[in-house]
Amino acid sequence: MNFKIEKYPSKILLTPSQKVRVIDDKIKQLVLDMTEIMHLNKGCGLAAPQVGVPFRIAVVDPGDKLLALINPEITKFSKKTEVMEEGCLSLPEVELRVKRPIKIEVKAIDVKGKKVNFKTEGLLARIIQHEVDHLNGKLILDKVNFFTRRQIIRKLKQVK
Repeated sequence: MNFKIEKYPSKILLTPSQKVRVIDDKIKQLVLDMTEIMHLNKGCGLAAPQVGVPFRIAVVDPGDKLLALINPEITKFSKKTEVMEEGCLSLPEVELRVKRPIKIEVKAIDVKGKKVNFKTEGLLARIIQHEVDHLNGKLILDKVNFFTRRQIIRKLKQVK
C-alpha cells in the first residue's frame, strides 16, 4: 500500500470518477487499502479519488459498521435537512457547517459484486453524501458561500 491522501487543490478531487466495470482482485485490494488508510487517518469515510484513484468507490465507517460501496448512487433524498460540522481528510484542519438531507436511499454494489439497496439516516447518511460528492468531483468547499470558500482556500495555502 503506497497511497497518500490527495489534498486540495489536487485535480483528481475536482474531477468526476469513472464507474467500476469489473470487481477484480485489484479492486478488492484497493477497498482493503482504502479502509486501512481511512482508519489510520481517523476518518469515517474515504473515496477512491482521495487516494489518487479515479473510480467510483467509497468506504464508510460511522463507528459501528464498515461499508464498501462500489458505484454508489443516492436515489432519494429527504426534504428535511440539518446543518452539521464536517471535516475532510483532503482539506486538513478545515471544518465547515454543511446542510444535507437527513435521510437518503442508496444503491450500490458490494465487493462481492452483489447489488445493495438501503435506506439510511443520520451520520451514515451524511458520510455517504460526503463521499458521493467526492466521486462527483465536489468538495465541502462547494457547499459554502463564496466568501467562506475564499477564506478557507487562503488558509489552506498557508498550511502547505
